[in-house]
Amino acid sequence: MTVMPPTPPAWQELDDRAVAVVRGLAMDAVQKVGNGHPGTAMSLAPVAYTLFQRFLRHDPSDPSWIGRDRFVLSCGHSSLTLYIQLLFSGYGLSLEDLKAFRTWGSQTPGHPEYGHTPGVETTTGPLGQGIANAVGLAMAARFKRGLLDPNEKAGNSPFDHNIWVICSDGDIQEGVSAEASSLAGTQALGSLKLIYDDNRISIDGDTHNAFTEDVSGRYRAYGWNVIEVPALSDGNVDRISLEEAMVKACEEIARPTLIRLKSVIAWPAPKAKNTAKSHGSALGAEEVSATKKVLGLHDETFHYPSEIRTHVEEVKKRNSELRKIWQSKLETWRVENPDKYQLLDRLQNQQLPKEIESAFPVFEAGKEIATRKASGEVINKIARMLPELIGGSADLAESNNTFIEAGGSFLPTGSSMKDANPYGRNIFFGIREHAMAAILNGMALHGGVIPFGGTFLVFSDYMRGAVRLSSLMKLPVIYIWTHDSIGLGEDGPTHQPVEHLAALRAIPGLNIVRPADANEVSIAWRETLRRKKPTGIVLSRQNLPVLDRNIYGGAEGVSKGAYILLEAKEPTLLMIATGSEVSLALSAAAELNAKGERVQVVSAPCLEWFHEQPIEYREKVWPTRVKARVSIEAGIAQGWRDFIGDIGESVSIEHFGASAAHIKLFEEFGFTVSRVVAAAQKTLLKAR
Repeated sequence: MTVMPPTPPAWQELDDRAVAVVRGLAMDAVQKVGNGHPGTAMSLAPVAYTLFQRFLRHDPSDPSWIGRDRFVLSCGHSSLTLYIQLLFSGYGLSLEDLKAFRTWGSQTPGHPEYGHTPGVETTTGPLGQGIANAVGLAMAARFKRGLLDPNEKAGNSPFDHNIWVICSDGDIQEGVSAEASSLAGTQALGSLKLIYDDNRISIDGDTHNAFTEDVSGRYRAYGWNVIEVPALSDGNVDRISLEEAMVKACEEIARPTLIRLKSVIAWPAPKAKNTAKSHGSALGAEEVSATKKVLGLHDETFHYPSEIRTHVEEVKKRNSELRKIWQSKLETWRVENPDKYQLLDRLQNQQLPKEIESAFPVFEAGKEIATRKASGEVINKIARMLPELIGGSADLAESNNTFIEAGGSFLPTGSSMKDANPYGRNIFFGIREHAMAAILNGMALHGGVIPFGGTFLVFSDYMRGAVRLSSLMKLPVIYIWTHDSIGLGEDGPTHQPVEHLAALRAIPGLNIVRPADANEVSIAWRETLRRKKPTGIVLSRQNLPVLDRNIYGGAEGVSKGAYILLEAKEPTLLMIATGSEVSLALSAAAELNAKGERVQVVSAPCLEWFHEQPIEYREKVWPTRVKARVSIEAGIAQGWRDFIGDIGESVSIEHFGASAAHIKLFEEFGFTVSRVVAAAQKTLLKAR
């Protein structure tokens, strides 16, 4: 829910001078390092200053304060726009940090990095992602309010706050921002306030070379409130009109707001303003000097006079008062809602309830169940104990089995759709895979929720940019990727993932879990929740046998990434498999053992978790002395050579699939006992 800020103090001459100092610091930081993006930071100086000094509710002494407004700089290349305001506001950045801009070990990297610089809410730079993250922040804010304080009047709850974004032409052009903005309109996210810096310049020059659409019309069509702020006649930002627009944005609670702001990049540089060069290059010493003269600044580098420092740091007092008001609201709420307060405490500490262990189902051996279906059962079991669990699918909930029964549909008040509930647990992302992933990142960044999202594994390609950022930021986002191989059958090669497991495993820090049966799914979910890391759970469309754990190794081994499923004393052959191919490995091992071999079969649902285990454990599961090895996975073999060595064999698929029943496809493409046995005999021959 949106919150009206208190009336800001009268604008002073010191404020004008402070904005000029911002422009000077932006030029100097880029000039010193010799590279960067000065132009946008210069033109946005009055915008960011007005936001941080006069509108944003934040506490620099506690950057993780739950009552704060969130700010996202979606145009991350203009990182100085944020860094200078963090310096002014007292987040711990110093002038020396600005001097170290874009250099090794600095607190001011080229693009803002979450977890690296205090006050940075999300890692931005890949354009469009920040807008989508902000949509996720707004969705999580609404959902969390529903968990904790659903009945309070809008604006009165300690859990109400605003999500502010500054974005660029490039952000608006990216498809992920369009996907997310469309959903934000449908969701009526009134707390979302997007300031669009329409300066008409990108690296290639005038954006009208490629981008001539009516952005305001597009956002109105999405269901947004749109306010337009033209530039002044000299090209400077119209600060007064901007501030009026920001007030109106705060008053709007039923729709997200787009403030379309006209600006001139690199204003007021005499030669560099309104040029593509100023977007991504240092202005040059001569132009910097000339611009400082126009601004009335001393011609010295990193000019930050003490009277400006004293003036801008007054914002800490303003926000201290806001924090006291908020704390009083929270205390009143705590007294009236002791049970909710306990929930809040658990959520803020990212703790799971103690009783969660009993929620994970155990599946009966001898049956056959698709791992996607088993995952759906797990979700619904754990959802009863995890009210913070929220998620959905990119229009594939029935196929992905992501629906939380009786969870309600996350849709705004006034929606006519079935089971609509502004605090519902089932999100309809629509056919927007990329935005879904970026929104999940925003939800995880907000905190207090466990977000998940599903689609087919093959469409992870559409999501990759945002999934990479999940890993870069180490966010506990859960991806549910179903229809994991040629086993999906008749939909054919467009929908059958072949290279995707290898490609996703290549992302540092991303855990990929491909369970072999329903009980592995249950433990995979438990371990994912425990670890709180970005994880993709990869699931089958087709039924898989539920393994008899009285015969084979217990599914608890999933927690270690790989484990001995069928142990052999002094093995002569090692066989490693994932997902649907594990039961194939067991069948092939039975035939080979009948011929006198000693085959050790390993189920390896998560190679990343396995690599984390002590060398002693890994050696027991996958002993180096045994050179005859076979890997079995219905995907490309890339990555498996590290496990099977030079003389090992991979049973894999190195081409696209086809349209046919899954049983036929596995047979035609060699996922059969006879092919696995032949591969085993080949590696055994080489080993001997």
